[in-house]
Amino acid sequence: MKIQAIAYHPSTGRPSGTRLTALLALFLLTGGCASLQPVERGDDPEFASVMPPGPLPPEENNGAIFQPASGDGLFADYKAHRVGDILQVILAESTQASKSSSTSTSKDSQVGLEGPTLLGRGVTYDGRPVLDTRISGSRGFEGEADASQSNQLEGSISVMVSEVLPNGNLVVQGEKWLQINQGEEYIRLRGIVRPVDIRADNTVLSTQVAAAQVAYGGRGTLADSNSPGWLTRFFNSPVWPF
Repeated sequence: MKIQAIAYHPSTGRPSGTRLTALLALFLLTGGCASLQPVERGDDPEFASVMPPGPLPPEENNGAIFQPASGDGLFADYKAHRVGDILQVILAESTQASKSSSTSTSKDSQVGLEGPTLLGRGVTYDGRPVLDTRISGSRGFEGEADASQSNQLEGSISVMVSEVLPNGNLVVQGEKWLQINQGEEYIRLRGIVRPVDIRADNTVLSTQVAAAQVAYGGRGTLADSNSPGWLTRFFNSPVWPF
């Protein structure tokens, strides 16, 4: 990164107008470009494909043909259970949340103080009492709020086993990209699966994946048209003081 010296005005000691404008434009462009980083295939190692371990060298396995890392018996279970095995996750995510609240308060108060009497008569002026005091007040508050949100994601994604935990649970991760018309869509998933939850056809429901991280998004013309520009994001950001 190259840092350039700033020219200051000789009389005011402040940056010159041209330099100040250039710095402001550079700040806006840098902030806008930083928030427009596109998602790329395999750019996140938490969702990248995992290759199975290779065969052991001859000096470690004594030249044996059978390799435990890649060997299967005739009657073995072909469900995912080793690093590099493929598991299909059926996406069946559906969430719905709603919340409503209502508050109403009121308070009335009144204070009265009779005026003193002088020689058995109250103090009056022009026939009206002038020392009688009465104070009254009333206040109230009403508030109401409603919020609701629902999400649904259906489909499937094939992931790979990246780690086998000491208790036998499988850490799986993977991503799938689809190119449709003017853009691309992707699904990413990472989580922990119990071998007992894997069905006979080597599938598992996404609702049975623990610590699940599911990401769905896209890039391209359609995705860009649905997002605000960098200048709009700058004015809506916390750094804008107004």
